[in-house]
Amino acid sequence: MKLAKILLAAAFVPLISLAGCEKKGGAQAGSRIAVTFAGTEGATSGQSRMMLEAAEILNATGRFDVKVYVAGQLPGDTDNLVTQARLGVNLVIPSDPGRLASQFNIPDLNILMAPYVLMDYKILEKLPHTSLYKEWQAELEKKGIVLIADMFNGFRSFYTIRPVNKVSDLSGLRVRGFGNAIGQALAKYLGYAQTTVNATDIYAGIQAKTLDGCEIQASTADSYRLYEVTKYLALTKHFMLQSSFVCGKSLIDSMPAADRELFLKTVYDTVTKYSGIIAGEEQGYYDGFRSKGVTITEPNLTEFENAIAPLYTNNDLKLTRGLKDRLFRELGM
Repeated sequence: MKLAKILLAAAFVPLISLAGCEKKGGAQAGSRIAVTFAGTEGATSGQSRMMLEAAEILNATGRFDVKVYVAGQLPGDTDNLVTQARLGVNLVIPSDPGRLASQFNIPDLNILMAPYVLMDYKILEKLPHTSLYKEWQAELEKKGIVLIADMFNGFRSFYTIRPVNKVSDLSGLRVRGFGNAIGQALAKYLGYAQTTVNATDIYAGIQAKTLDGCEIQASTADSYRLYEVTKYLALTKHFMLQSSFVCGKSLIDSMPAADRELFLKTVYDTVTKYSGIIAGEEQGYYDGFRSKGVTITEPNLTEFENAIAPLYTNNDLKLTRGLKDRLFRELGM
């Protein structure tokens, strides 16, 4: 099936329950390995398109039977789906380093998405080769989760109902953001009220005036049509968002060695490809927002970085001493 047809079909797949996913422990569909990719972003986002393309490649080999559900078509938030994968459901989930840090109590993973630390998506190509990343992978595997690869998924900025030109403009706003330690720390130091709802509920929340905006990446803002309800975008680019693709260790262990290698390589290669695609598309999204009536501001990022600085001196994220220096050294920065 061509990718365009899969995208069209995905947009209309009805809500299903996890009971509809494949059985635990590497269940086979005939002679093929059954896998389900599941994410919360809209069908047109880079993350969703990456999963759809990876599925198409894997299915074409005749060794896999991969299904893809996007836009929250599987019930449960990302953490819940990751838990299902850990318990043996054949799911591949795009989480992120901050979520994984909180969910599996590995605080040092927060460094990968900490505000204004990593600012170049090309760094992610080097990341899997660092000792730090391999240590994190090993720690997650002990807890039943395989971290396959991290994909650049855009810079997160503020989409709001009123203009944000400086840090103080965020004061009093109810902003949907990450509910993990990173998201809570960002709200603490930038001074807005952190509100956690499912990403698919942001539009309705702003319409109902229970939210004043969100901090999110451009491709997802576009796929959720947030330009219809938020007429201001402040390009703070505070998080370099990464989609951390994970699955259960039981799924990987159930695969024959050759299929395991093929599966992991396909996901990694497609992730690498889409990191570049998403980076190239980002400016186009901003141009599109302008054409739809969104006012885009470019605040002084130094002010935002200075506001965030206490996050590191106070060590809110509980990072190991010297972690940033070690990461930069291993990345050759």
